[in-house]
Amino acid sequence: MSDEKSDPRQASEDQANLANTDAQTQDPAALASAELEALVAENADMRDRLLRTMADMENLRRRTEREKSDTARYGITNFARDVLTVGDNLRRTIEHLPAEAASQDPALKSFLEGVELTERELHKVLERHGVTKIEPLGQRFDPNCHQAMFEVEDPSVPEGTVANVMQAGYVIGDRCLRPALVAVAKGGPKATTPEKATTPQKATAPQAPASEAARKPANDDVPGGRRPPGSGGSRARS
Repeated sequence: MSDEKSDPRQASEDQANLANTDAQTQDPAALASAELEALVAENADMRDRLLRTMADMENLRRRTEREKSDTARYGITNFARDVLTVGDNLRRTIEHLPAEAASQDPALKSFLEGVELTERELHKVLERHGVTKIEPLGQRFDPNCHQAMFEVEDPSVPEGTVANVMQAGYVIGDRCLRPALVAVAKGGPKATTPEKATTPQKATAPQAPASEAARKPANDDVPGGRRPPGSGGSRARS
């Protein structure tokens, strides 16, 4: 005699009836407590995700504003650095024209005045866009915006003072656009540190003496930006 095959529908109904019987035998309070715990856990997870998303959005907003500000302030960095070459050529033209010859030749005098006017207008345009000229003569050597070319014996000024400027430097915003090429004095008295100074001085970063500072390469991290091209390794030549 062969075995009779079981009906799948009957087996499904038996399982459903068994599940209903188990649910009826469970404590309703326990079921409610389990559901409440599940909802509390889900709420905590959603709240954590919300806080993380809000923090990410705030960081994104701040980063976007900072990038927008930097773009507006430093977006012309490469262009301004190229324009400085034009200003250097104008300055060389003015310096190489003898003042005596210009005073004797009206045409040459007019040409010199035109070049000087063009140079002044160029500086005004650069200043309107946040590019200003560095005036390091007589100041402490600052490797962030000065590049030492050589040292000069000058006991009349404190050691580490800029004694001569070969090429003007410029800053854009709070970043060094191009370091000034300078000569540093040595042989004079040691420079007074800001803590021991007896008279108020302009805020300048404390630097090492010229014998060390002039041989120290310019810092990679200039204030607020990258190290400008051509400033790598300001080794002094005595």
